[in-house]
Amino acid sequence: MKVKLAHSAAAKTEAASSVRGRSREGGLLRSVLRDKWLYAMLLPGIIYFIVFKYVPMYGILMAFQDYKPHLGIWGSEWVGLKHFDRFFSEPQFLRLFRNTILLAVYNIVFFFPLPIVLALMLNEVRRERFKRFVQTLVYIPHFVSWVVVVGIFYMLLTTENGVLNELIYRITGDKIAFLLDPDWFRTMIVSQSIWKEVGWGTIIFLAALAGVDMQLYEASRIDGAGRWRQMWHITLPGIRSTIIILLILRLGNFLDSGFEHIFLMLAPTNRDVGDVFDTYVYVKGLTQMQYGYSAAVGLFKSIVGLALVLGANWLAKRFGQEGVY
Repeated sequence: MKVKLAHSAAAKTEAASSVRGRSREGGLLRSVLRDKWLYAMLLPGIIYFIVFKYVPMYGILMAFQDYKPHLGIWGSEWVGLKHFDRFFSEPQFLRLFRNTILLAVYNIVFFFPLPIVLALMLNEVRRERFKRFVQTLVYIPHFVSWVVVVGIFYMLLTTENGVLNELIYRITGDKIAFLLDPDWFRTMIVSQSIWKEVGWGTIIFLAALAGVDMQLYEASRIDGAGRWRQMWHITLPGIRSTIIILLILRLGNFLDSGFEHIFLMLAPTNRDVGDVFDTYVYVKGLTQMQYGYSAAVGLFKSIVGLALVLGANWLAKRFGQEGVY
């Protein structure tokens, strides 16, 4: 009798779970059909990531091969971790690693906070026309290519009739080789990145600021709080989750220094401080046709970025903040 009751209870449980599974599937299908146009808007982004992000991951296999284009991936010889051993034992590895890390840290320390500061400043502007004018002014450099940006800085800073250098010469009697002096290289890279991208980076933060509850500001004004206290106790906590998420996502590209930007600024005199992993991959992969070796270097960068994202997300969750997932 007990056995029959147990079998009956198990059958009822299985039937209930099957019904719940079908109801969940039906609920999901109804949800998709109800919001079909919203899901349709996701399709371009999904297709983009599949075609340009996931399909190229197939090329990771080259990092473990002595890849030959005429043989293809499945016809090339497998060499295991040979390329990684070579990369870590290269004499220039430490130099490349140091240069890449320093530029990445400078970008995090000096570049990342500036869009937040600029967004907070724009949020305090009460004249709407002036605010829109400033936003347009700081957004424009984002649409200028790095070739044009470097060309502008070249015209301003070159020692041969550069506008800024001529002004410095008239004041001090000396010219500064900004474009050739290795001591100025990292400063130039970070300052150009700030000029080009800081305005564009404010868009997300301005959107986050628009979502802060205005009743909190009204209550704080009744309590006698000024603008600085409102910013510190209401505005910044209101966009804290956005700041953390964007910081985590930025850590995923921590070792991506920007090949085009760095390559255009390189010169024989500053190569010791300017060579990074991106330029090294270009030299080894395209100019010397060492495809497997350059793929191994790129895979190393990706693994470091993934580890940083996972670690930063874990820390954010550990301290009670919202992470990326």
